[in-house]
Amino acid sequence: MASIFNALHIGYSGLNAAQVGIDTTGHNISNAETEGYSRQRVVTAAAYPVSIDPGQRGNGTQITEIVRIFDSFVFSRYTAASQSKVYSDTLKKHLEELSTYFPDIDNIGIKTDMQNYFDGWQSLANNPGNSALKVSLAQQAQTLVQHIKQTGDQISALQSSVNDQIKINVEEVNRIAEKIAGLNKAITEAEAGGVSNANDLRDQRSQLEMTLSELIGAKVMPGNIMSNNVVDPNIAVKKEDYTILVGGFNIVDGANFHPIGIESADNPNGYHSLYYERQDGVRIPFAQDIQGGKIGALLELRGTTIGTNGQFEDGFLQETIDNLNALAKGLMEATNNIYAQSATSSMQSNSLPFTEAQQLLSSDGNFKAGTFDIVVYDIDGNVAVRRSITIDENTVMNNATTTLSDGITPNSIVEQLNWQRDDTGDNNALNDIDDLLFTQFGTDQNILRIDFQAGFAGQGYTFAIEDNGTNFAGVTGVSRFFDGDNIKNIALSREIQDDATAIRGFKSPVSGDNQTALAMVELQFSKVSFKNGNDVYSDTLYGNYDTVVTQVGTKTNSVILSNDTILAQYNAIKLEHESISKVSIDEELTNLIRYQTSYGAAAKVITTIDQMMTTLLGIKS
Repeated sequence: MASIFNALHIGYSGLNAAQVGIDTTGHNISNAETEGYSRQRVVTAAAYPVSIDPGQRGNGTQITEIVRIFDSFVFSRYTAASQSKVYSDTLKKHLEELSTYFPDIDNIGIKTDMQNYFDGWQSLANNPGNSALKVSLAQQAQTLVQHIKQTGDQISALQSSVNDQIKINVEEVNRIAEKIAGLNKAITEAEAGGVSNANDLRDQRSQLEMTLSELIGAKVMPGNIMSNNVVDPNIAVKKEDYTILVGGFNIVDGANFHPIGIESADNPNGYHSLYYERQDGVRIPFAQDIQGGKIGALLELRGTTIGTNGQFEDGFLQETIDNLNALAKGLMEATNNIYAQSATSSMQSNSLPFTEAQQLLSSDGNFKAGTFDIVVYDIDGNVAVRRSITIDENTVMNNATTTLSDGITPNSIVEQLNWQRDDTGDNNALNDIDDLLFTQFGTDQNILRIDFQAGFAGQGYTFAIEDNGTNFAGVTGVSRFFDGDNIKNIALSREIQDDATAIRGFKSPVSGDNQTALAMVELQFSKVSFKNGNDVYSDTLYGNYDTVVTQVGTKTNSVILSNDTILAQYNAIKLEHESISKVSIDEELTNLIRYQTSYGAAAKVITTIDQMMTTLLGIKS
């Protein structure tokens, strides 16, 4: 039955509720600027009443729970918007840096260097015997190749930097995922029995979820979402099962953590590959499955799939490197192809990546089916003899494809050059190409050499290669203005570096001949064959470079424009989330006054009961 002591308990319950309310309000105010903190509320209800005639009598108040004001649905949208923002910010930052490597809008850069280089050939064509113009041309060519190499090196350095960032951020993902698994365990223990809510632990976990999503586009898959519309319509929180997925792979399952693997030991360039290791130890490539967050953006830039050559098969930075490499190779091959028509006394190729029996048209070299002419000039610059060499897939002779030299089929390059044939048609067996020249392919270093026979070496004869569309001299580099075969080793030939006056602007070795220099000038306006992987296409040198720059500029501009839209969406959703969960100092100060008043009123109840008890005890005495 109810008693005066029960009335005292009612007052005490009011004091306790007010005290907890003040504590919670103070906790909110203290964490008003804490990132990821959600404001909390004390939920009270009338205590179980005392049943007495003529009916139930109130028994004070009780605290049912302390809840955080948090909406999982809004938070999920906020997380997705934050992920998109970080993804876009990362792309924007690195693409803006990449764009600075192509400063052509300010009339500096590779295109300007290319124009100066061809202007140098024009000057030499106007005065082919001027040694000073040859030195100037060599300097312009040196500047061009240095800037091409420098740009390629800068992009490669950026790619390596992105690669390092991927490693650092994957390690951070693993650290955070492991911490979330630990928090899951702590939350389960704290909420066992359904008596209390682990509000602060859940806030910590939500903040880590946000960071994980920003880093790698992780998705949280909750078991159930519980709402509490009676207390607050904004309460909707995850309960029970908890899983985090990245690219369809489970990295957190409740209190269990499955790390993302990363290794680079097998890559000659130190590029990191990502993998997910199953319970049976099988490693599954993982990079291509990551689509969002900072790491997703870094992978889109760097590339995800590493080819057999240790380079990436995708990625925008790799695509830009490949495009610039195709430009460099096209410039070298086209220039060397023309330069080979200038008569010389000996030719020696680069070390070629072809075996003697490899079919030229099915190799990685940018060979074309067709013919080229080997031409010998006498001491006066007259054509002494000429022979046409064929590169074909299917020749009449032995139904065989053209190789460099297999020693079997007569249509290989070496056999065609050394084949005994009456090139002049005069029935003289001593003045044909096979009599004047000797060609060999050294299998030890894969070098093709063409030299005069011993009896003709000192008689003033020279020879050249005139191409009819095969690109043979350009690919093999038998007579080079540029050394190298890719963007990393492109250079002015060693002979010209040592002596710039050795530049040959003539075709036949006679005074005043400028045909090779003129052909070089025309090259800037001619279609050139470029090979980029398995893709072969034609364009001018300027057009190809403009395409490379345009791709970088278009990509960068698109990301910048998209970033503005994403930022606006992010700010709007962030504002919505904060309007629900963020602490309002004005509201909390109002609550303080309310709880203070409640505390004073409950204290007055206890004071009144105390006076009643004093009066009652006084009557007894």
